[in-house]
Order: sequence, then C-alpha cells, then structure tokens
Amino acid sequence: MIARTPVSLPLHVVVAPDKFKGSLTSAEVCARVAAGLRAGFGAARAAADLRVSEVPVADGGEGTVDAAVAAGWRAVTTTVAGPTGEPVAATWARREDGAAALVELAQASGLDRLPGGVRAPLAATSRGTGDLVRAALDDGAREVVLAVGGSACTDGGAGLLAALGARLLDADGRELPDGGGALNRLERVDLEGLDPRVRQVRWTLAADVDNPLLGPRGAAAVFGPQKGADPAQVAALDAGLTRLADALAAAGAPDAREAPGAGAAGGTGLVALGLLGARRRPGVEVVLELVGWPQRAAGADLVVTGEGSFDEQSLGGKTPVGVARAAAQLGAPVVVVSGRRALPEERWRAAGFVDARALTDVEPDTTRCLAHAGPLLEDLARGLGAELAAEVAAGATGGR
Repeated sequence: MIARTPVSLPLHVVVAPDKFKGSLTSAEVCARVAAGLRAGFGAARAAADLRVSEVPVADGGEGTVDAAVAAGWRAVTTTVAGPTGEPVAATWARREDGAAALVELAQASGLDRLPGGVRAPLAATSRGTGDLVRAALDDGAREVVLAVGGSACTDGGAGLLAALGARLLDADGRELPDGGGALNRLERVDLEGLDPRVRQVRWTLAADVDNPLLGPRGAAAVFGPQKGADPAQVAALDAGLTRLADALAAAGAPDAREAPGAGAAGGTGLVALGLLGARRRPGVEVVLELVGWPQRAAGADLVVTGEGSFDEQSLGGKTPVGVARAAAQLGAPVVVVSGRRALPEERWRAAGFVDARALTDVEPDTTRCLAHAGPLLEDLARGLGAELAAEVAAGATGGR
C-alpha cells in the first residue's frame, strides 16, 4: 500500500524533492517524477483522475534560491566577489512585496563557485555573501533569510562583515586580507563603519547544523576537511576563529561562539547569531515556508520527496525528512526517491517513509545513473504511478 484511496478523484500527489546533485535540479526532479507518475497512472486510468503538484524544495544549501523562485519569488542577479575574490554572477531572491530577501551563501561563497573546483581552505571568504546582503538591503529588504549550506570558507563570516563596512585590523592597524587563514593576525574588529541597516532588519539563519564555533565539534574541525583543510590548517583555522570571536566580543557584539549553529558555513553562524541577532531554523523548514507548503500541499493523498543520496546524513534533517515531517501533519504518506539509497528498510521506515526507491535499484552502474538520471527517474516514477492506479482501482485502503 502506497496511498490512501480518496473518497473522490482526482488523486492528489505532491512532488517535493531536493536536487539530485550533479545531475538534476529540484525543478527537473519534479518534472521527471510528475511525468512518470502521469504516464504510469494514465496508462490504467483517465489522466484527469490524477492531480500532481510540483513543489521544488531545498534544505538551505544549493538550490534554495531556485526553490523560492519556482514558488514566485523574483530572482535578482548581482556581480559579487567569489570565494577566492574573483567576480561571479550570484542570484538572490526577492519576495514579491519586496519586504523579504533570501540570500543563499552557496551562490557567492560556495564550494561550487571555486575556480576549477580547487579547494582554498585558508583563502576562501564569505565576502560575496556580504555583497549579496548589501544588494538586498539596497533593494529595501526589511527581512533577510540567510541560507548557509555548501560554503567554501572557514572565515567566521569575516568577509561578510567586511563587505558590510566592518574593518578587521592587525596589530599595526592594517586591514586583513580575506580568508580564514588571515584571522590569526587579527587584533581587533572596528564596527564603526558597519552598515546601520543590518541592525534594522529581521534575520533568519537557515542552517541544519547545530555545531558551535570552536573545538572538536566546531566549524574548522568538522567541516574544514571537506573544504580541503589538512590537520595543521584545521588547527590554524580554529585558532583564527577564536581570535575573531574574542575580537567581536571586545567590540561589543553578543558572544555567540557556543550557540548551536555558530559553526555553520565555516563559522558564518557566529556573526549571524551574535552581531546580527538572527534566529536559527532548520533549512528545509524555512524553505517549505517560503514556497507556501501548507497551501500547495493541501489535500495531498501522497507526497513524493527525494534527493541524490538517501543516507544517514538525510536523517539528520535534510530535505526528505523535513518534507516527511511536514507531510505527517497533513496525514499524507511519503515515498522517497533518490539516486542511491544507503539506508536499511527499518531505518527509513522509522523515519516516516512508506517506500524508498532508488535509481540504483534499476541501474546498478552509478556512472550511468548520473548520466541518465532524468530518464531513469521518469521510469521509476512510471512504476509508482501504475501502482497508484492499481490501488485506486482496488480501493486498497478505504476513504479519506
């Protein structure tokens, strides 16, 4: 059994996946799943008996702006500093009324923005994210959602601060270059030139991680190696982040180094939760709110979610689990589709899923799965659609 049979047709299926990284955007996943469902269901029943709502979502990392734009927010593209200083075209999203802005750190300061994909653990900066924030403030935003997954930097948000007018100074009063590696020479932070508008807007930090800034669970130790840092560099970055936290506290900013989420995005959470006074919320929860989930999912008989790799990290608050929790409030069962599945059945069932299907179930060659993800996903969804049609015909589960 997959879905409850409704009292009356059409059956309403909501498709709300994240991207399949490296192969499909969340909107492309939606389109493929929807097409497969309609083909499989329509082969056995009238096409009008199935209504599919496509709701691309994300978890606060790459694709968050795309999800908001698909839901009606306006995309605004701005040239900003990339993670190693080179100019990049980055997009933020503006709500229709102009009062709220969504800034996705990965657009400007993400791993995918590194030239040639070469990691730069000591030099990478969040400056471009600050450039995006400034563009949103110039546009009149009174609320800023800062989505911080996928960062390339471990600079504690120092670059973001610098872009907004703060000065990070060494012992001789000279401004430091960008990057977490330079923070070991930090003597003080001058906040006098900080854009006053940052204290006048409401901030939300969309971040799944609850790591503090420093120590064995901190930004450098846990996430630094993913950004190319070796053990010596991890230690140097942690020491630099300590100096930054001390300097911000000395400058009068609230000390957020121990706050859950301060270590998010290479320590950008420190500035967001402390100086900016942001409220931290799970990324997928924020995105579901941005895309109007309650309205778009109303009356769902089944929800299909997914992401590229369905594994232990997924259960830590990634998109599928966030969608499953939201669907549970509607009383709708949830199926997850993915490129690969690395969880035993008892684990995903305990997480609230009625079924879990992966491209590797039908094509074991992962290289082919990546290269042909779209057609394979559509075929997978076609089988799901046919099963839904059979359940409807059999009256498998009674009424709503």
